[in-house]
Amino acid sequence: MILSPRKTTWLWWLIAPVMLVVGLLLVFLLGVLYEQQQQKAVSKNTALEATSKTANNLIVVTSPVKDAVVASPLVITGSARGPWYFEASFPVRLLGSDGSVLGSGVAQAEGDWMTENFVPFTAILTFIPPQTGTGVLVLQKDNPSGIPGHDDALYIPVRFTPFSQK
Repeated sequence: MILSPRKTTWLWWLIAPVMLVVGLLLVFLLGVLYEQQQQKAVSKNTALEATSKTANNLIVVTSPVKDAVVASPLVITGSARGPWYFEASFPVRLLGSDGSVLGSGVAQAEGDWMTENFVPFTAILTFIPPQTGTGVLVLQKDNPSGIPGHDDALYIPVRFTPFSQK
């Protein structure tokens, strides 16, 4: 079947705008997806880089410091204000660079935690060092209410001693 030039022109004017709209939608969607991935990456890096020694003036970690080389067992020390605790403790996690949980435990207050003042704490985590060599220590404000607005955490980037097979 051979189309006359008149029918071909009509068909072209019908298909071309549809293809243009589909192409523009595809570019737009790819741009949105790319932007979302970039925001996730920036958010993750910001969480890791925005790690000072204090979180909202509620917790101070004396050991380990940012980018310290750590080994198991990891002793974590510092002081936190009373609101950081619940029942004299708060959760602590050690994450690999891929987000996997290498170890978790509880930091325990070493004094009366029902105060607005800083109270010393200690936690000990046992873990197997990952192959990646880096990770993040997360000291989570205890939030038994589960209300997201009460969540807070301190993120401390750490490095691991080389893993040796014996």
